[in-house]
Amino acid sequence: MKYGLIAEKLGHSFSSEIHRAIGGYEYELCELKRGDLRAFLEKRDFEGINVTIPYKTEVIPYLDVLDKEAEKIGAVNTVINRAGKLCGFNTDYTGMKRLILRTGGDVRGKKALIFGSGGTAKTARAVLEDLGAPETVTVRRDARDGAVTYKDAYTLHADAEVLVNTTPCGMFPHGGELPCDIDGAPLDLERFPRLSLLIDVIYNPLRTALVLEARARGIRAAGGLYMLVAQAVAASEYFFDRPCPEGTADAVYRKILEEKENIVLTGMPGSGKSTVGRLIAQKSGRTFVDTDELIVKREEKSIPGIFSGKGEGYFRDVESAVIADLSAKTGLVVATGGGAVLRSENVKALKRNGRLYFIDRPKSCLVPTGDRPLGDTKEKIEKLYFARIPVYRETANETVAIENKDENAAAEMILAAHKRYIYEC
Repeated sequence: MKYGLIAEKLGHSFSSEIHRAIGGYEYELCELKRGDLRAFLEKRDFEGINVTIPYKTEVIPYLDVLDKEAEKIGAVNTVINRAGKLCGFNTDYTGMKRLILRTGGDVRGKKALIFGSGGTAKTARAVLEDLGAPETVTVRRDARDGAVTYKDAYTLHADAEVLVNTTPCGMFPHGGELPCDIDGAPLDLERFPRLSLLIDVIYNPLRTALVLEARARGIRAAGGLYMLVAQAVAASEYFFDRPCPEGTADAVYRKILEEKENIVLTGMPGSGKSTVGRLIAQKSGRTFVDTDELIVKREEKSIPGIFSGKGEGYFRDVESAVIADLSAKTGLVVATGGGAVLRSENVKALKRNGRLYFIDRPKSCLVPTGDRPLGDTKEKIEKLYFARIPVYRETANETVAIENKDENAAAEMILAAHKRYIYEC
């Protein structure tokens, strides 16, 4: 290959799409077992590669030239073949620095915790120190190599104001997981009452459970997609020995985000979620899925049949399982059932890779139908309406009031709202 990415596992990677968006060149993903790394590097059959978990430090002994910044950090994520000599650089530094600054985090004078101890953790320390953090503390499950344990972090460093997660906990396909200590206890953000900034270098899902929890607590938080794009732009400049146009990282980031972010529709039974969702999918070239249809297919039974045979509790459990599966996918338009957002775990799952749009249609426009056990009469619809409207509004990223507008107009409104959101990111 000429350009590409090496790692042990790459099923989660967006890198090929990002590099195509940067310059239209072919960029291959190459999974390497640990025993194959040496032969790959000694063969030198490439012009430029990126390196990720777990090889950011392991590649260093095979390099002929090591950039001063990469040497200082002790990790390499970009290797260039210059006339047979392998030269190592660290563009993760650029990516992480730009992400922290873009997130609005001022780390000057603030204690920072870095969860993890691999190559990306080394980069995080260098960036934080250069940005003015006076103390950086490595946190891991055990206290090896100068790190502290999670429990020590709670007791000795509860005054930390910045947290950077460089562990793979929460990465696809385990998006709902939090970093855990040696006993399996998940990271507890409540133990850091002064925390004001959280960075998670994971980019798939777009928002990990850790990022979502931080935001729910009012903490400024971001996932790693922008870092991935910014470091890729910097790597591309090394590949071709020329600068990319100003603004490339922002433009590519928005392009990838727009392609990956699911458009999730919530709202009352009869509000038109499925019809509007199909129209959005047609207009945007996305794939449409309806969680109720998936439930029917999975159970091989109608929704009224599920309710009458096994009850609402069973239906909600199946619904949650379907949503959990969907939450790992990207680029979808998702129409949810009317009660999907009643469970907080469903909301969290949908928000990992999606933006929730509540279709707010007047009660007078909601028509009862026989295929909705909880909304098959006007009286039931009215009761549901008053009970659920506050939940829809609270859980949505954005409310789209469509009043008596037709479904086509509603689809256009949501697409416009989504483009506006992407532009503002």
